[in-house]
Amino acid sequence: MGVLQDQEVGRRVLRNLLGRERETLATLEEEVIVVAHDLSPSDTVSMHREKVIGFATDMGTKTSHTAIMARALEIPAVVGLKNITREAQALDTLIVNGSHGSVIINPDRETLKKYRKDRESFKVFEHELVRLRDLPAQTLDGHKVVLAANIEIPDEVKYVKEHGGEGIGLYRTEFLHLGRSDLPSVDEQFEAYKEVAQKLAPHPVVIRTLDLGGDKFLSYLNLAPEMNPFLGLRAIRLCLADIPLFKDQLRAILKASTYGNLKIMYPMISGAEEVKEANQILEEVEEEFKKKGIPFNKDLEVGAMIEIPSAALTCESIAKEVDFFSIGTNDLIQYALAIDRVNENIAYLYQPLHPAVLSLLKRIIDGAHKAGIWVGICGEMAGEPLFTPLLLGLGLDELSMSPIVIPEVKKVIRSLTIKEAKELSRKALELSTAQEIEALLKDMVGKIIPEVDT
Repeated sequence: MGVLQDQEVGRRVLRNLLGRERETLATLEEEVIVVAHDLSPSDTVSMHREKVIGFATDMGTKTSHTAIMARALEIPAVVGLKNITREAQALDTLIVNGSHGSVIINPDRETLKKYRKDRESFKVFEHELVRLRDLPAQTLDGHKVVLAANIEIPDEVKYVKEHGGEGIGLYRTEFLHLGRSDLPSVDEQFEAYKEVAQKLAPHPVVIRTLDLGGDKFLSYLNLAPEMNPFLGLRAIRLCLADIPLFKDQLRAILKASTYGNLKIMYPMISGAEEVKEANQILEEVEEEFKKKGIPFNKDLEVGAMIEIPSAALTCESIAKEVDFFSIGTNDLIQYALAIDRVNENIAYLYQPLHPAVLSLLKRIIDGAHKAGIWVGICGEMAGEPLFTPLLLGLGLDELSMSPIVIPEVKKVIRSLTIKEAKELSRKALELSTAQEIEALLKDMVGKIIPEVDT
């Protein structure tokens, strides 16, 4: 993203907003920058979007769900600063630069002047990007790709439309469950899915089934504590272990499927057996609907998120069971490189451009196309303009990202040819380090779009 898209100057700091004071995040009466030791995804989603103009935390990484939520809600944020709660005081003035991951405490007059001037310059660039909203994501030689959006809550649909998204590539449904003391009913889930489907029809909406666990916990499920929650009972594993929970969500999705172009996607698939089991449960719910005479889309597409190395290595067999793949790079990178993506102490080892990651991406994409199904990407890699030529060249059919970055990614796509992108990806796959690959991408993107922050 451009530097100035993610920076904000705040006049007041609200420190350590946790625990019993958490509810004030939604009821603030003045603009603040929140400084806290840590914020959960539910803390972030509850923020008053007009009053919280930025936040900074001691804990976290750029690919933690809290940081992802901040981007989705267009809130400038810097996480993983370690000591920000000790260094920033109430009523301090802060500059939060989310793109560069820095916070300036009580900047001098010249620094404030510079940042405000830079912000105005970026607004001009933003205005140019707005003009691309209704233009296709098409290369100079006519190759088209779908640019979709990732969302958490129905309110975000307006951002998708504002930024020219062609549907939803990832609807994170677990946020319907966060910040509450009981399970949402089938009707509550149905209403949320129906709203999104109707607002975006005829564009597709890919609903990811519950991806709870990891850094998204629900107290009312009474799950036992785990030593390694990211490797534990989460996502599709939890759904297959709690079939009533899973069936309730599937009922809501099927019921909403007649109101738009919905698709279902299973997260954290490790192999074809899990897909078969999930599909069997879906078929049981469909039979239930048929017997009761409840209408639903009988041609509903079903997909698998490929985010575990075992799924990448057996993608050919998984492809026989689904209609599409969506690559979840956030977890794929974490598992392939043995990196805890929410541990700020080893965040430097989280390398999206690691040669092993690129090899896995190519294998997944080639496997999908060989099986005759389409393949997208919905991890944070999709929203990095620097990576766009590489992802195009590898052959992805869809890129799904935070709505705010869609125009910038589209500008990159419309500034090169697919031939150039394929040649770039070929060269990248021959390199041996992430640093070499990054330098290759920076050289290309810097030449075609100097305004993009690389």
